[in-house]
Amino acid sequence: MIDRQDGPDPQDLAGQDVARQDVARQDVARQGLDASERAAAFSEHRRMLFGIAYRMLGSVADAEDLVQDTWISWSQATAQVANPGGYLARTVTNLSLNRLRSAVVQREAYVGPWLPEPLVTAPDASADAELAEAVSLAMLVVLESLSPLERAVFVLKEVFAFSYKEIAEVLERGEAAVRQLGSRARAHVQARDARYDAPAETRRQVTDEFLAACVGGDLNRMLELLAPDVTAWTDGGGKVRAALRPVHGADNVARFILGIMARRIPDFGVRAVLVNGQPGLLVTSEGRTDTVACFEVADDRVAAIHLVRNPDKLTHVRPADLAGD
Repeated sequence: MIDRQDGPDPQDLAGQDVARQDVARQDVARQGLDASERAAAFSEHRRMLFGIAYRMLGSVADAEDLVQDTWISWSQATAQVANPGGYLARTVTNLSLNRLRSAVVQREAYVGPWLPEPLVTAPDASADAELAEAVSLAMLVVLESLSPLERAVFVLKEVFAFSYKEIAEVLERGEAAVRQLGSRARAHVQARDARYDAPAETRRQVTDEFLAACVGGDLNRMLELLAPDVTAWTDGGGKVRAALRPVHGADNVARFILGIMARRIPDFGVRAVLVNGQPGLLVTSEGRTDTVACFEVADDRVAAIHLVRNPDKLTHVRPADLAGD
């Protein structure tokens, strides 16, 4: 299990909606509540709230929005709250469920493969890398196949170590029903989770060698580094050029990537980054993010590739904020 403190630094989120927070503080003052204690409790659990919302939705922007909405609800609450963490978790989970149910309809009409919004950090961002071990892009794709309630139970139980009793209170359902949801979700995830468990050093070495082969146009070396049954997913959302279906097999994937590399990208740049804590690459064009690539490694070979190109999912990835130039 991981610590319940998870997500971007609280200071990064704190300034995103100053006007709404000012209104909320005024409401707290009118209600005679201790604003400083409320703010301290919220700050203590803020990373957990982002972690829940991001795993539920696979969207950085939506997760940040719901953290802000949770703050508004918390700051305006009038009743005494014995368990702030439980109250906040219940609020963000229910907000996530509402958002997820509407997102399901939108994703049914999505053009091409749907991938989560990536969390991109510099290679030496050790604090942010802690997030990675439980929230890889591959795992988020698996979670996408669960029902909204199954996803909520799995996230709260398996990632944040809530008890079934606590989860039942969050979802306002019977504990037996929650246990059934948890059992189904866990079995489904175990059946689909590919378990890419190569050591971090091996993942980075294989990723670097594969990049060198791609840049050098070395098809034979690429084939050596790709697992025979490798699959590449590209998410362009119908807004940029991308494969509309997953690409399967080492030869097909290698030639597909060489085709991408052959495109003339203005002021092309590429750098090593962490994508949800996994070794990945940031591709830039004229200083702007063009593609985020994440490589899953097993048995010293690239076993899966996720390429996020939809510009709407990359607005929060700012090359200037990442070290390593």
